[in-house]
Amino acid sequence: MSDVIFVGFPYVAVALAILVGIYRYRSDTFSYSSFSSQLLENQKLFWGSALWHYAVVLILLAHFIAFLLPPLWGGIIGSPSMRFFLEALGLILSLVGFLALGWLMMRRFSTRRIYVVTTRMDWVVVSLLLFQMLLGFVVSLSYRWGGEWFVSSTAPWLWSLVTFSPKPEYVTAFPFLIQLHFFTGFLLIALFPFSRLVHLVAFPIGYLWRPYQRVIWNRAPRPGPGFRTS
Repeated sequence: MSDVIFVGFPYVAVALAILVGIYRYRSDTFSYSSFSSQLLENQKLFWGSALWHYAVVLILLAHFIAFLLPPLWGGIIGSPSMRFFLEALGLILSLVGFLALGWLMMRRFSTRRIYVVTTRMDWVVVSLLLFQMLLGFVVSLSYRWGGEWFVSSTAPWLWSLVTFSPKPEYVTAFPFLIQLHFFTGFLLIALFPFSRLVHLVAFPIGYLWRPYQRVIWNRAPRPGPGFRTS
């Protein structure tokens, strides 16, 4: 069973994310968007979205550094004071991300105009993200010094998958909550091409070299003091 969860499923999830993502982009490029609901409601969106994005970007950045550059991350957490600071920061960011995402979910429930344009996949993905943030907070609180065991166990497991020499034994000894955190992460990757999450890779790179655009208002100016019409 461990081979299915920690070897087979990660490969399936990544394959789905890449292949279905490419197919969706080629067949329906317009759908590569977050389908922002800002025009429908802006005030609640601002506070929830801003806090959510700041929290999740910093959390993912820490994960990527620990995965891609284990020696660098090991040097960063080498100091006890820095290790404690990052541990506390991770807890705070997890809690902030959870509360911000909960606020955004409540916004979709409470605002009729947004509720009617929310798809089933939106609810599935938001619920999974909410669960993953809560799980990350519980794991950080219950199993301390995640920065250390991530470098010594999780990063080698992920690299073994990248090099096609999977070694699930790196993570099979972890407690259930940590294993569930890994599984949910790859489940979100599998759902990536079927949801609004694709906007993460929809960078408007073409804007860097496109010609300048001139915008002309296609309506008559509003009459004001001293303005005469014939």
